[in-house]
Order: sequence, then C-alpha cells, then structure tokens
Amino acid sequence: MPQDDLTASIDAIEKDLRHIAGIIKQKGREILSNYTITPPQFIALQWLDELGDMTIGELSNKMYLAFSTTTDLIDRMEQKDLVIRERDTKDRRVVRVQLLEKGEKIIKEVVEQRQRYLKDVVDDFGHEDILALSKYLSKMHQEMK
Repeated sequence: MPQDDLTASIDAIEKDLRHIAGIIKQKGREILSNYTITPPQFIALQWLDELGDMTIGELSNKMYLAFSTTTDLIDRMEQKDLVIRERDTKDRRVVRVQLLEKGEKIIKEVVEQRQRYLKDVVDDFGHEDILALSKYLSKMHQEMK
C-alpha cells in the first residue's frame, strides 16, 4: 500500500474510532439516565467489577482522578449501597472498596443494554464481518496495552 494511502487510512481509523467512542459514550449516558448514578460512578463500578476490590488510590489511578475526588465519589456510592469500604484482611491499615450486589446489578443491566445497542448497529453486517471486526479491535487493544 502506498504511503499516502496508508496515512489516509490511519487518519480515517483515528477519526472513526473517535466518533464511535463519542457515540457510545453518549448512548451510555442515555442508558444511565434511567439510573440514580453518574457516569463517573458507573466507570468506578466497571473498574471494581472488572478488577475486584481496590483501594481508593488504585481506583483514583485507573480513573485518572484526584484521590479526594475519588473519595467523594465512593462516599456517594456507599450512600446508595453500591459499594462498601472494608479493611484489608492482611493489612488492617488498608481500606478496600468492594462492589455490592446492587452495584453489580446496575453494571449487568447497563452493559446488557449497551450490548443490545451494538448488536442493533451491526445487525446488517455479515457473520464473517462481525468476527473480523472483533478480531481486529481485540488485536488493536492488545497492541495499545
């Protein structure tokens, strides 16, 4: 592939991914409007669901938020019975944030709705195209890690 075509393709990929991410983010916010949590609270719940119990510092780093901001976020989530703070069993000085059943339920419901949305988007794609898209997005994600 000539360099100009490659550059144009990379430019198009970047633009498409940026627009797709924005649309998915907006759709996610629409779905979240049916729940009593904010987008940052949902992101925190997703990290806890994916990685398990975390300290507030670990969660702050994952979310790129200040420790104090994350502490306030966890306070509000604890009031809504989405998470609980618990002392680490190995080191009592360490406090870990644990996802509660209500938080797990919200994650499950919202993710299912987002997956249904994506399924509708790719409904006209052929089976092979969906498999190829999945493969290449996964490969790209692995390269970015």
